Amino acid sequence: MGKNADAVKAAYDDFAAGNAQSLLSRFADDIEFRLAQGHPYQPTGQAWSGKQALVEHFLKRAGPEWENWTVEVRDLHELGDTVVVEGRYHGLYKPTGRRMDVQVCHVWRLRDGIVRSFHQYLDTAGLQDVMGS
Repeated sequence: MGKNADAVKAAYDDFAAGNAQSLLSRFADDIEFRLAQGHPYQPTGQAWSGKQALVEHFLKRAGPEWENWTVEVRDLHELGDTVVVEGRYHGLYKPTGRRMDVQVCHVWRLRDGIVRSFHQYLDTAGLQDVMGS
């Protein structure tokens, strides 16, 4: 694996450890962060731009609502400045008490080991069911 795959793996490690500061340090200041269309946190799929938008619209909301949220990486493909990750999300959504086990694919775009954009694709119907949306 190359430096971009290593950077993505480190970002997942930061996420798993709940280390938001280290995770954010891996992102460009103007990161484009896009959840899957139909995701309850951003149903339109419109991207958030910048670290502050990511913190306000996603991290501050998701952090308190989920318990033991993990990303199970099943396959990781490094294609130059793009890294594609196939896997599953697991965790407990505290407001409903339902457990999540949904398919996910992430497309990361990096430059010099810094994440420029993140695009998530996932089983939104499964996620909506867990979240009671």
